Amino acid sequence: MTSGAKASSGAAGPVRPLQGIKVIEFTHMVMGPTVGLILADLGADVIKVEPLQGDNTRRLKGSGGGYFAMYNRNKSSLCLDLKSGDGLALARDMVNRCDIMIENFRPGAMDKLGLGYEQLSRDNPALIYCSLKGFLSGPYEHRTALDEVAQMMGGLAYMTGLPDRPMRAGSSVIDITGGMFGVIGILAALQERHSSGAGRHVTSSLFETTAFMVGQHIAQQGVLGEEPPPMSVRRSAWSVYDIFTCKDGGRVFVGVVSDSLWQRFCEEFGFDEWAADESLAGNNARVLRRDTIIPVIQALFDTMGIEELTARLDRAGLPFAPINKPIDLVDDPHMQAGGLLDIELDNGETIRLPALPVEFDGEKTGVYRQLPRPGQGGLDYLARLGISGERLEKLVAGGIIVSG
Repeated sequence: MTSGAKASSGAAGPVRPLQGIKVIEFTHMVMGPTVGLILADLGADVIKVEPLQGDNTRRLKGSGGGYFAMYNRNKSSLCLDLKSGDGLALARDMVNRCDIMIENFRPGAMDKLGLGYEQLSRDNPALIYCSLKGFLSGPYEHRTALDEVAQMMGGLAYMTGLPDRPMRAGSSVIDITGGMFGVIGILAALQERHSSGAGRHVTSSLFETTAFMVGQHIAQQGVLGEEPPPMSVRRSAWSVYDIFTCKDGGRVFVGVVSDSLWQRFCEEFGFDEWAADESLAGNNARVLRRDTIIPVIQALFDTMGIEELTARLDRAGLPFAPINKPIDLVDDPHMQAGGLLDIELDNGETIRLPALPVEFDGEKTGVYRQLPRPGQGGLDYLARLGISGERLEKLVAGGIIVSG
């Protein structure tokens, strides 16, 4: 096992609460693989079924260049010809022997292959079948969607961008969060199966995930009676909730979100007059005077380097954050204390990627299988399912399976 920091000590090895659960995934891109990743990190035995030439996600460039590396650790791979009768028969046999199936192809695609829920659940009534789609049941359920489609349609891009300039969030947040909701549904169905013995068809979607995420803004309009503007031009609810610059060019976000924090802030940075001013004791009153408060704070911070400023903010117990790029997290001391995993790429290089953001009794999950090459681990997985070696040899010889 190769993993980062605490995980490499061996402590992460036993942290596999889903060990023994068999999962088969027919997925690509981000949303479906995220479901498999989470289950695999939690210890489930996950196999990724790919086309004979391997998942196209492996070959993406640009903003998709990190998809496969991030979302496919701890899995086995099987390159299988689903266009052949023997390949489909093997896929159905595998599903019959698994606890969970995951798919994120366009609506109706799996049904046409004979791998839809209705067909498969007849032979495996205990199967938990998770579909990741653009939309849940309703007028749009036939549509194909993408993360960006959902962000635009669901109002998230509007809330993220400038007025009249919608902008998607800087990560595949809907794909990832939609996958997380899929996992929540799977785990709920798994718990129910303990008593009922029956599986479920769980569906999670991009559009409804986006709607859930912007629900706070819908509620805001209902509560306050006014349409919330994009976050880029929002009216702050707090007197200090801003990005400030330091004398060395560093930038730091600072949030003073309670009256007690305001007192601590004033004490730490010598704003004694503000601390004693009863007219500034309440946050709402301070918000009305932001135009005078913020420039004074910025003038003080202009005299400090980022290390001094962050040390003082930390000492005062204030919420703050340096403005980082994603790659900065690899060198972050907190992330290095167990939040990063060593992932080996096909070219032999090793990169560090974030672990699952969950701890069990203070221990994080780790890496027990590196990223699979196309087909790697597939035959071993099939053997664990109890599929005969003679049958597998024939499938390999016939080009139905490509062994990694």
